[in-house]
Amino acid sequence: MIAVSISGKKKVRLIQVNKPKLGRGEVLMEVKYVGFCGSDLNTFLGKNPMVILPVIPGHEIGGVVAEVSDGVPDNIEVGMACTVNPYTSCGCCPSCRNRRPNACRFNQTLGVQRNGAMCEYIAVPWEKIITDDELSPFNFALVEPMSVGFHAVSRAGVTDLDTVMVIGCGMIGIGAVIRSTKRGAKVIVVDVDDEKLKLAQKIGADYIINSKSEDVHQKLTQLTKGTGPDVIIEAVGATTTYQMAINEIAFTGRIVCIGYAKTDIAFETKYFVMKEMDILGSRNSLPEDFRAVINYIRHNKSVVDLFISGIYKPENAREALEKWAANPGKVFRILIEF
Repeated sequence: MIAVSISGKKKVRLIQVNKPKLGRGEVLMEVKYVGFCGSDLNTFLGKNPMVILPVIPGHEIGGVVAEVSDGVPDNIEVGMACTVNPYTSCGCCPSCRNRRPNACRFNQTLGVQRNGAMCEYIAVPWEKIITDDELSPFNFALVEPMSVGFHAVSRAGVTDLDTVMVIGCGMIGIGAVIRSTKRGAKVIVVDVDDEKLKLAQKIGADYIINSKSEDVHQKLTQLTKGTGPDVIIEAVGATTTYQMAINEIAFTGRIVCIGYAKTDIAFETKYFVMKEMDILGSRNSLPEDFRAVINYIRHNKSVVDLFISGIYKPENAREALEKWAANPGKVFRILIEF
């Protein structure tokens, strides 16, 4: 069967791999759609320190159950549309012992530390399969990236009393916007692209700020009456956006960090103490985040369709990544269709 492989900086090609054979308790999934995410783009650009090359990318998956082996529960049936929880957990590290397996010290995400799903079939333990009668494989390919944003909102403990600022309006940021609005918070979105900001407004953001053309501090002073946001979710991973979060958060506010910074960042550490702020990391997502995203998509399929920037065949995977790299601000999500 064919698979997309990344073997080095800007080295993408189709390869032939064996169709997986099922072990006990495994499910064979026929892959229909796989999303390229930011980590895949960084792998393509040679900027992903976590990846093990060569690698078959892809952990944002939509497909169909093609075969089940002995030991798989009866409620997982051939023909069901599904996605996959792409993370592993050891069960023994502090994260796992604290019931936070999404942050497992030894996690191996599909398409990063191990081969992913950008191929025709994958075999996974049945416990990793997530099905739903109302979602299509196309819908399922968007569940994982949105779940990361949903998880960040849970980490912040967002309520209807909060003003939340989301920095970065990619798929993960969009997930954070949706979850925050569903919890009743007032939501401010910051990005550098007007099209993304308009979409954020369409899905429920109360206010939008283009940080390229507007003074963020001045606008926030107006919108929050000088107090700053109660919660800031950083979903970019740039020096300027991390510093923005520290500078603009309200006293005793909560900052949730999703984006990986590519370089060391200098902070005015006096604000850590003066504001008595909480700075939280947010990694991957939990099963309840997947369920919440699925519930949202069930009722908002027409909106979710707006998140797709392009659909490509496997033989055009390099072209898709090159277009994204050339104009990253214009892309929400790119899907590869098998």
